[in-house]
Amino acid sequence: MTSNRLLWEGVELMLFGLGSVFVFLVLLIYCIRLMSFCVGRFEPTPTPVMHAAPSPSAFIELDGDELSAIQSAIHQHRARRG
Repeated sequence: MTSNRLLWEGVELMLFGLGSVFVFLVLLIYCIRLMSFCVGRFEPTPTPVMHAAPSPSAFIELDGDELSAIQSAIHQHRARRG
Protein backbone atom coordinates (compact mmCIF):
# COMPACT_ATOMS: atom_id res chain seq x y z
CA MET A 1 0.00 0.00 0.00
CA THR A 2 1.34 3.38 -0.92
CA SER A 3 1.27 6.33 1.41
CA ASN A 4 -1.18 8.19 -0.84
CA ARG A 5 -3.66 5.32 -0.72
CA LEU A 6 -3.27 5.03 3.05
CA LEU A 7 -3.82 8.77 3.48
CA TRP A 8 -6.90 8.66 1.24
CA GLU A 9 -8.40 5.80 3.29
CA GLY A 10 -7.79 7.79 6.47
CA VAL A 11 -9.60 10.81 5.02
CA GLU A 12 -12.50 8.61 3.87
CA LEU A 13 -12.78 7.05 7.32
CA MET A 14 -12.69 10.50 8.96
CA LEU A 15 -15.40 11.88 6.65
CA PHE A 16 -17.58 8.80 7.17
CA GLY A 17 -17.23 9.12 10.95
CA LEU A 18 -17.92 12.85 11.03
CA GLY A 19 -20.85 12.45 8.65
CA SER A 20 -22.44 9.69 10.69
CA VAL A 21 -22.09 11.74 13.91
CA PHE A 22 -23.58 14.79 12.18
CA VAL A 23 -26.55 12.78 10.86
CA PHE A 24 -27.11 11.26 14.32
CA LEU A 25 -27.10 14.67 16.01
CA VAL A 26 -29.51 16.14 13.44
CA LEU A 27 -31.89 13.20 13.96
CA LEU A 28 -31.58 13.64 17.72
CA ILE A 29 -32.52 17.33 17.45
CA TYR A 30 -35.58 16.55 15.34
CA CYS A 31 -36.68 13.78 17.70
CA ILE A 32 -36.41 16.13 20.67
CA ARG A 33 -38.42 18.79 18.83
CA LEU A 34 -41.07 16.20 17.93
CA MET A 35 -41.34 15.02 21.54
CA SER A 36 -41.58 18.62 22.74
CA PHE A 37 -44.37 19.27 20.24
CA CYS A 38 -46.25 16.14 21.32
CA VAL A 39 -45.94 16.97 25.01
CA GLY A 40 -47.06 20.55 24.39
CA ARG A 41 -50.03 19.43 22.35
CA PHE A 42 -51.33 16.60 24.52
CA GLU A 43 -50.36 17.86 27.98
CA PRO A 44 -53.01 20.16 29.46
CA THR A 45 -51.83 23.61 30.40
CA PRO A 46 -51.49 23.99 34.15
CA THR A 47 -53.82 26.43 35.84
CA PRO A 48 -52.10 29.01 38.00
CA VAL A 49 -52.50 28.49 41.71
CA MET A 50 -53.60 31.54 43.65
CA HIS A 51 -52.01 31.67 47.08
CA ALA A 52 -54.03 33.37 49.77
CA ALA A 53 -52.36 35.87 52.05
CA PRO A 54 -51.65 34.49 55.52
CA SER A 55 -54.30 35.28 58.05
CA PRO A 56 -53.42 37.51 60.98
CA SER A 57 -53.92 34.55 63.30
CA ALA A 58 -50.97 32.81 61.60
CA PHE A 59 -48.52 35.25 63.19
CA ILE A 60 -47.18 34.70 66.68
CA GLU A 61 -48.08 37.25 69.29
CA LEU A 62 -45.01 38.48 71.19
CA ASP A 63 -45.01 40.16 74.56
CA GLY A 64 -42.78 43.14 75.38
CA ASP A 65 -39.85 41.14 76.81
CA GLU A 66 -39.58 38.83 73.79
CA LEU A 67 -39.86 41.74 71.38
CA SER A 68 -37.12 43.72 73.16
CA ALA A 69 -34.84 40.64 73.24
CA ILE A 70 -35.25 40.15 69.48
CA GLN A 71 -34.60 43.83 68.81
CA SER A 72 -31.48 43.71 71.01
CA ALA A 73 -30.16 40.64 69.19
CA ILE A 74 -30.70 42.32 65.81
CA HIS A 75 -28.95 45.46 67.03
CA GLN A 76 -25.94 43.44 68.31
CA HIS A 77 -25.71 41.52 65.05
CA ARG A 78 -25.74 44.70 62.95
CA ALA A 79 -23.16 46.33 65.25
CA ARG A 80 -20.74 43.41 64.78
CA ARG A 81 -21.07 43.47 60.99
CA GLY A 82 -19.97 47.06 60.89
